[in-house]
Amino acid sequence: MKKAYILIAFMLVVLAGILVAPVALAQEAAADEAVVEDVEQISLGGLLKQGGITMIPLGLMSMAMIYFIVRNILMLREKTLLRADLKEELEAAIGRKDIAAAREICEANPSLMTSVLDAGLERITENDVDPSHVTEAIEEAGNEQMVTFMKPVNYLSIIGGTAPMLGLLGTVSGMIKAFQSIAGGGMGKPEVLAGNIGEALITTATGLVIAIPAMICYFVFKNNFIKHMSTMGRMVSHFMSVYRNAQTD
Repeated sequence: MKKAYILIAFMLVVLAGILVAPVALAQEAAADEAVVEDVEQISLGGLLKQGGITMIPLGLMSMAMIYFIVRNILMLREKTLLRADLKEELEAAIGRKDIAAAREICEANPSLMTSVLDAGLERITENDVDPSHVTEAIEEAGNEQMVTFMKPVNYLSIIGGTAPMLGLLGTVSGMIKAFQSIAGGGMGKPEVLAGNIGEALITTATGLVIAIPAMICYFVFKNNFIKHMSTMGRMVSHFMSVYRNAQTD
């Protein structure tokens, strides 16, 4: 949990940069007007407006990134996925070969481990226990659960890859407007060029500020989930061993 809190704090610090970095970039773009004593401060709304229409999808992506980060932190916790608190209860039920009771425990406590274990227990009957069928059911359920839990993690990868492209689109749009201003005689109006160049810089910075934490979180969540999948496999194998040992007694 400490790592999760550190990650959240890191995300907040990085996202705070989206408010600071564009201001600095906008001030640099308007450096020719700095000779004026009373320089008008640019508000957040002004920066968003200056960034152009590209800031709308970038803003939606930033909200989606925060949602998926918080969701994955809550859903991919070890105690949520593996339910180690049910180990003794499941061992007792499986040890006395009470498959119905063990399945009731799994169904009442849905998680990664209990879903996979329940799929294996479903193939066990009093008169027929085929290890190959049980193993096949466990593998199929494991693959299904992996797809389910990895989908929100993969969305962070999509956001991390798309946000810089949208930022680049805003950059190209701003530079096109700047050259159009030059072609229309805007060389004598630095404030017009500064606005267009500011659009290019703001969208680029925003895209990177979104993409960097999204990709970092993607790899962190992915690696942690792979680790939990391995632990889950060992736990399910342990429960199957308990059942086999109960049969021999």
